[in-house]
Amino acid sequence: MSTLVAVAFKSENGAEQFINEVGNLRKEGLIQLEDAATLVRSSSGKARIKQARSLVGEGALGGAFWGMLIGLLFWAPLIGLAVGAALGAFAGKSADYGIDDNFIKEVGEKVQPGNSAAFLLVSNAQPDKVIEDLKQFNGEIVHTSLSKDQELRLKEAFSGA
Repeated sequence: MSTLVAVAFKSENGAEQFINEVGNLRKEGLIQLEDAATLVRSSSGKARIKQARSLVGEGALGGAFWGMLIGLLFWAPLIGLAVGAALGAFAGKSADYGIDDNFIKEVGEKVQPGNSAAFLLVSNAQPDKVIEDLKQFNGEIVHTSLSKDQELRLKEAFSGA
């Protein structure tokens, strides 16, 4: 079962630094992610969401490959390439895997200008090592899919209490 965690930061670059460190922990095998995203609210109040991976690009690339391959069978590889890329990009944009975009926007409404938030969908982790490493970023846990007791313990661990 996956766990969703949203962490807020009192700077625009806090979430990105946090996600970069999570990436390092993932490479070390200490955490397994299904998805990750950041939301940055600039000092002007404009929100910018960055997903960990682009399904549009992946869909376009896959669609282009299959479109060209099918196009070769019908002696029209360029038309197949173009149609496949367009359909693949549309499919990638339509697909919503991992963290729900509406949830990110909902939590993002609560992020103050000049602040940021990180969203993690974790499938497995070594909590003691991961929390110890990540609490240096001074993030505040704003939402989890954990039980109330587990969420309280996580908040206490992040605050250093």
